[in-house]
Amino acid sequence: MIFGKHINRYYLKYGAVLLLGVIALLVVDYVQLLIPEIYGAIIDGLDPKTTAVLTSDSLVKLCLQMLVVVAIMVAGRFLWRVCFFGSAINVEADLRGKMFDKCKDFSQQYYKVNKVGNMMSLFTNDLETINECFGDGMLMLFDAVLLGGMAFYKMFTLNLYLTLFALVPAVFMVAIGAIMCKYLMAKWAERQEAYSEISDYTQESFSGIAVIKAFVKEMLELMAFKRLNKKNEKVNVAFTRASVLLNIMVSMFMGTVITLVIGYGGWLAYTGAFSVASLIKFISYFSTLTWPVMAVANLIEMASRGRASLNRISELLDTQIDVRDKEGAVDAEFIGGKIEFRNLSFRYPDGDRDVLQNISFVIEQGENVGIIGKTGCGKSTLVDLILRTYNVEDGTLFVDDMDVNSITIRSLRRFAAYVPQDNFLFSDTIKNNIAFSLGEEESNQSEIEEAAMLADIHENITGFKEGYETMLGERGVTISGGQKQRTSIARALMKNASILVLDDALSAVDTKTEENILEGLKKNRKGKTTILIAHRISSVENMDKILYMEDGKVLAIGNHQELVEGCEEYRKLVELQELEKEEGGNN
Repeated sequence: MIFGKHINRYYLKYGAVLLLGVIALLVVDYVQLLIPEIYGAIIDGLDPKTTAVLTSDSLVKLCLQMLVVVAIMVAGRFLWRVCFFGSAINVEADLRGKMFDKCKDFSQQYYKVNKVGNMMSLFTNDLETINECFGDGMLMLFDAVLLGGMAFYKMFTLNLYLTLFALVPAVFMVAIGAIMCKYLMAKWAERQEAYSEISDYTQESFSGIAVIKAFVKEMLELMAFKRLNKKNEKVNVAFTRASVLLNIMVSMFMGTVITLVIGYGGWLAYTGAFSVASLIKFISYFSTLTWPVMAVANLIEMASRGRASLNRISELLDTQIDVRDKEGAVDAEFIGGKIEFRNLSFRYPDGDRDVLQNISFVIEQGENVGIIGKTGCGKSTLVDLILRTYNVEDGTLFVDDMDVNSITIRSLRRFAAYVPQDNFLFSDTIKNNIAFSLGEEESNQSEIEEAAMLADIHENITGFKEGYETMLGERGVTISGGQKQRTSIARALMKNASILVLDDALSAVDTKTEENILEGLKKNRKGKTTILIAHRISSVENMDKILYMEDGKVLAIGNHQELVEGCEEYRKLVELQELEKEEGGNN
């Protein structure tokens, strides 16, 4: 068994089922101890020195008793397996659900610190360990107590001195258990950490396999994997060595004790102080006691693993959500799309400097706004704050004249659509990827195709053999970068949100496709706010308003002509891109 903050409640939740399993186990253990008595009765009937005579009728009666015992044991073992192991599976599933629910609320900052491979090991190895400790641990604990207690009582009634020999393994187990428990727990924690490392490295390598092949670094990756694999092997061997040593020592002592029991019991039987049948029964009881003693040894090893895994899971479940609704936040019934920054400065939770400094501007509802500037100037951070990806101070960011901290994050995001830089697509059909914001039940094929046409991806999709039912590979690797971007745009347009954020979402498309998409957005999003982050002047020059950013500051705001005339940095960028265009055309 295993106890802890996040596991104790399940003993109450499944208490009735577990109690039924304990009762079934008690019945099985009781009838199991009837077997040595049946053996003893047969031996007594065969021994001419005893008064008991084994007849054909009595033999048939004993055989029938044996069949009844076997039938009860089979039924009882089936019942306690369902109760114990079924409850353990339910506990694992419930914990996995709670962990996933917690993970979906973590901010981007959390995932920057905690790698995916490490988290996946929690959902696989650690939860499997909890399952084993809850189910097998429950069985081992009660079986050791019930079967061991009854077997010891039966042995005690037969001969006191022989019974004292049976106490040796129990005393030994108490002594080594205290020593081995903490050591095994530490080794299991090391094993899980090593597994997390190799899992994370494997996941990252497979995700970046195209880059690895392009730079011919397969051998380098293989060597790095071998180092991690070797480390994983060493910690696993160290844990297995300690676990096996514990079991060998218990087996050695059990073997030694049973030798003493046979020797001393045989001498008692030889001298007539103990009957042969009684010796057979005693040895059978002691053999029955072997399992509870081994179960205690396994329970110590299992509890060590379970506590280490539970500590890792508890660390995840106890992690505070850093980006969450403030007390008193209410759901916004409607958001039109007005956005205002008031002297906002921001630094990342693990940062040492402000990445945004004293930002102040207003985006009116229905405006098309472009944000442009050098790489790393804070463009993406700016729109991340609008979507409450990070926390902002009170009184610095407003939506429809409401402080974003006064409304719930969920309601804010319900009226916003977002196309990120990495254009993540799911391993699903193109149709389901586009309809993701609404779901299949809320969307129809015509709406999906309309969104695809606005994103200028419809012709590409219909050109595929399966059309909109084409299955995409992991992260959308089946299609090109430009097609991924346009599919992501179509997904955002399906939401028909009051606020649409396109974070460098046109970088992988040609200028003609870009013009088609921007023209479609302008016609179909009248009255709705659109924010476009770009590096190309052509992407933003027809916007109602352009923000030029540099080093975390908004240097200038206005339309294209106003910025050309009033912002030297913007004018230089325009001239540079025009020069590049001319040179590219000449070439």
